[in-house]
Amino acid sequence: MVDDTKNLKQDIFRYIKEDAVINETWIEDNYPIDIAETLFKLEDDKIAEFTDLLASEDLAKIIEQAEEELQITILKKKNIEQIVEIISYMAKDNIADILGNLPISLRKELLKHMKKDEASTLKKLLGYNIESAGGLMTTEYILLKKNISISQALDKIKEIGPKTEVIDTIYIMDTDKSLIGKVDLRDIFNYPNEIKLEEIMEDNLITVSSETDQEIVAQQVAKYNLSVIPVVNKNNYLLGIITVDDIIDVIEAENTEDMFKMVGVNEEESINSPLRKSIIRRLPWLYINLGTAFLAALTVGLFEDVIVKVVALAAAMPIVAGMGGNAGTQTLSIVIRGIALGELENENKWKLLLKESTLGILHGLAIGAVTGLILYLIYGNPYLGLIIFAAMIINLLLAGLFGFLIPIGLQTIGVDPALASAIFLTTATDVFGFFAFLGLARLFIDLLI
Repeated sequence: MVDDTKNLKQDIFRYIKEDAVINETWIEDNYPIDIAETLFKLEDDKIAEFTDLLASEDLAKIIEQAEEELQITILKKKNIEQIVEIISYMAKDNIADILGNLPISLRKELLKHMKKDEASTLKKLLGYNIESAGGLMTTEYILLKKNISISQALDKIKEIGPKTEVIDTIYIMDTDKSLIGKVDLRDIFNYPNEIKLEEIMEDNLITVSSETDQEIVAQQVAKYNLSVIPVVNKNNYLLGIITVDDIIDVIEAENTEDMFKMVGVNEEESINSPLRKSIIRRLPWLYINLGTAFLAALTVGLFEDVIVKVVALAAAMPIVAGMGGNAGTQTLSIVIRGIALGELENENKWKLLLKESTLGILHGLAIGAVTGLILYLIYGNPYLGLIIFAAMIINLLLAGLFGFLIPIGLQTIGVDPALASAIFLTTATDVFGFFAFLGLARLFIDLLI
C-alpha cells in the first residue's frame, strides 16, 4: 500500500512537470480515494496544478472522496463556471455537503449559476441539519406508480436509472403519491411483463423522517440489515433515500467523536491540526483533570497521619485506585455503547446495574485476594493484605455502580454520556478507592504498626 501511494505521488509530479492532459487509463487504474489521499499530502500550489490537468468528471470523483479541507483547497482555485461544471457530475447529497462547507457568499453565487430545479433541490437539502436524515439523504432515487406493469417499469428504470444513485431498489407510490412499498430489481426480472408492481411489492417498509438523528438512522440500517433506507415526511411522501455508504461514514464519524470525547479531544482534531488549535482544544480538559486530581489529593491528605505511620500504604494506594478505574472503564464502555445503539431500555437498565454490581464484587474478591497475598508476601503483615482485599471489593463494586450511573445520569440531564463520563468516573474511583483503603487502615492502624 505504501508503494502504491509512492507511485501515485511520482505519477502526479510527472504529470505536473509534463503539463500534459492526464491519461484516462491512469484514472481508471487508480481509485479516486487513493488519489485524494495522495493529494491531501501535497502543497496547495501542486494540488492546483494537478487538478487543472483533470477532466471535470474525473475531478468530481476525486473531490467526492476527499477530506473537507482538500475539497475546499481544490475548489477555491477554480472559478464559478468551473465549479458548477465539476459538481454537475456529483450526487446531490454530496454537492449539498460540499456547499455546506463553503463560504456563504460563494455558496449563493454557485446556486445562482445552477439550473433552477437543481438549485431548488440543493437549497432544500442545505436546509436540513447536517447530522439528520435530511442532511444525509440524496434525492436521486426511482419512484414508480403501483399500477404500472413490469414492462412499463423496466422502460422507466432504463430512462431514470442513469440519473439515480441506487437502481436495485425501486420504491412504489400510491395514487396520492404516498410511499407504500418497494420492489427489488431482481424481482422485477423474475416476473412476467404484464404483472403490476403492486402485486409483487413489499409493503413492510422501514422509514425515517427528515429530522431523525443520524445515529438513529445508522441503528435502523444495522438492525434491519438495509442497504438503503427511505426518508419520508409526515404525509409519508418520499423525500429522499440514504445509502449504506453514507451510513458507514456516519458510524465512523460517531465512533471517532465518542472516542475523542471520552479523552477530552475535539472531534475536529487530527494529526494535521495546527499546534495552536490543538492547545486550545485540549487544554480546558486538562485543567478539568487537574481539578479532579487535586480532589483525589485532598482525600489522601485527610489520611497523612496514617500514611506516616505505615509507609507501605503509600505504595499500595495506586493499586486500589488504578484497578477501580480500569474496572469502571469496562462498565462505562459497555453502557455508552448500549446507549449509542439504543440497547438500553428502562426494563433492562436495572438488570444491567445488578449485573455490573455483582461483577464488581466478584472481581473485587478475585483481584483483592491476589493483591492481598502479594502485599502479605512483600511486607509480612497479613492485616495489610486483608485491608487491601476489603478495599478492593468496595472500590470495584463502586466502579461498577459509577460506570453505570454516570453515563445514565448524564443522558438523563441531556448531556452526551461520552463527553465527560471518563473524567467523573476516574475522580469517583480515585476518591472512593483512597477513602476506602486509607479509611480501613485508620480503623485498624494498631494492627498495621
